[in-house]
Amino acid sequence: MSDADIHFYFDPVCPFAWMTSKWVRLVAAQREFRVDWRFISLRLINAHVDYDVHFPPEYEAGHTSGLRLLRVAARVRAEHGREAVDPLYRALGARIFETTPDADNTAGPEQQGTRAFLEPILARAGLPVQVADALDDPSLDALIQAETDEALRLTGRDVGTPIIHFQPPNGVAFFGPVISRLPGEEDALRLWDHVVGLASFPGFAELKRSLRELPQLPGLGVAPDEVGVEQDWHGGSRRTKR
Repeated sequence: MSDADIHFYFDPVCPFAWMTSKWVRLVAAQREFRVDWRFISLRLINAHVDYDVHFPPEYEAGHTSGLRLLRVAARVRAEHGREAVDPLYRALGARIFETTPDADNTAGPEQQGTRAFLEPILARAGLPVQVADALDDPSLDALIQAETDEALRLTGRDVGTPIIHFQPPNGVAFFGPVISRLPGEEDALRLWDHVVGLASFPGFAELKRSLRELPQLPGLGVAPDEVGVEQDWHGGSRRTKR
């Protein structure tokens, strides 16, 4: 069991989860919080959804790659300990989101769930290449589903990634915050205190707007000094139909 201050539920292909994780790392370093990186699968959340009808074309491949990568994260955690998920997620996020897109699309949604894509990332994370075998191991899906369900019990089901549980098991949990820009160190702490303070207020349920900027991530074509294109996310996702 984890004795962490923060349980952070992530899907490795979600750019908003990645941006929020960078913010949480800034906060954790300054407050000396311990973070336990846990799993939530967008592919399993949307298992009942017809992707062809409801999502842009690349989403099914991306979400499927996310599930495959979570299988690897689950094996890493089982064989190398909970602390090994941290460098793996760092390395995955750096490759997927902090690298300018390849002209030949070798880091596209379909490729992100392949051995060719993953093996160099494992090397950077200091992990054995053999754990890539888990990409094709659906027996790990039950564990990922259980952790996904655990996360959704904390917030309700009409959410996405990430989900943060602060001071578990009895502390406050919430989806997000969804941020498109990484704050500086001081602003990171102020944002944390505001978010936790608001979410901790008895009876608080939701504060929301559906307009989102594309995150400032080179992998999405947005430089740190640029403002991403604003999009309207219906129901917390880019579903083309409600």
